[in-house]
Amino acid sequence: MNLSLLGVSKSFGATRVLDDISLDVAQGSRTAIVGASGSGKSTLLRLIAGFADPDDGRITLGDRTIAAPGASVAAHRRGIGYVAQDGALFPHLTVAGNIAFGLPRAGRADRVREVMKLTALDPALADRYPHQISGGQQQRVALARALAPRPGIILLDEPFSALDTGLREHTRRAVIDALELTGTTAVLVTHDQDEALSFGHGIGVMVGGRLAQAGSPSAVFDDPETPEIASFLGAAVLLPARRGDGCAECALGKIPVRHDRSKGSKAAVAMVRPAQIDLVTDAPGLNAVVHDVRLMGSLAEVSLLAGNAGDAHPAVITLRVPPHELGDLRPGSRVAIRVDGGAVLYPSDEAGLVDEVRDDAPQPVVA
Repeated sequence: MNLSLLGVSKSFGATRVLDDISLDVAQGSRTAIVGASGSGKSTLLRLIAGFADPDDGRITLGDRTIAAPGASVAAHRRGIGYVAQDGALFPHLTVAGNIAFGLPRAGRADRVREVMKLTALDPALADRYPHQISGGQQQRVALARALAPRPGIILLDEPFSALDTGLREHTRRAVIDALELTGTTAVLVTHDQDEALSFGHGIGVMVGGRLAQAGSPSAVFDDPETPEIASFLGAAVLLPARRGDGCAECALGKIPVRHDRSKGSKAAVAMVRPAQIDLVTDAPGLNAVVHDVRLMGSLAEVSLLAGNAGDAHPAVITLRVPPHELGDLRPGSRVAIRVDGGAVLYPSDEAGLVDEVRDDAPQPVVA
């Protein structure tokens, strides 16, 4: 079932928590809402779920308005499934009892078996209690319980944040597989950028109560609207630059521009991702010197000073590479930095991040 938000706003006292949010989530799609703590993403999910009402705007599910000023459908009548951060399972009920909660008696056992299979839960877990299963299994039980009544949409409120890294990835994959099998529309709220980018078909970035950018994960990651969004979604190298004819002139030399958001400004900031950067030791045009090398287990951190010889404030770029790629690199080694794929260009005064890059000697953001 498709979900639509139009001009949704919410305040708590004098604090504006959500400001004019509009978003469309297509039927059967998965959308992640990502933002820092306090950006308003959890409040947005609560409004969709029916745990609070918007001050302005409208929320519709399918062809039905479920929230608008003075007209709100009760949470339990919206046909929405909700998975909380901690799973919120009933400790006195078994796995099967939790999943069956609220289902009509007719066909209950069959439906429990069906959703346990969908969520990759071993049938042997059915008679266990929540404290007898792992955290990842608990979250899949919570998902199975939410899917059991066949809701029009599933809301997931940071459901993987309490799990360790390996278990989080495994559980997320199981959840995505279950959502694909059922074709259920889903909205995930998270502060984890990798989680948001890998969840599904759409992503929305919340900044200060506003939906700063929305679109497909690949498009938003490739062409973030601001340096703030670029840095939030992943490691970004931000460099003072001058806009040339189809290129950005910066400490890394002349880089082609793949997206120009500089608004015609000659003084600009160029953004590239660390994955675009290659270090070459046996080529002409050596434009950087290795400042430091630190081993970090499976990765090595290489700090580089980039720019022309004699620059008062060379750019500092930090990359993380597999140790086997270090070769003979050591402090003092000269290298050439090659950038593949071009840069995104922003006005030099667009964000505080840029001021930091420009004013604090050598300061691009790190890989």
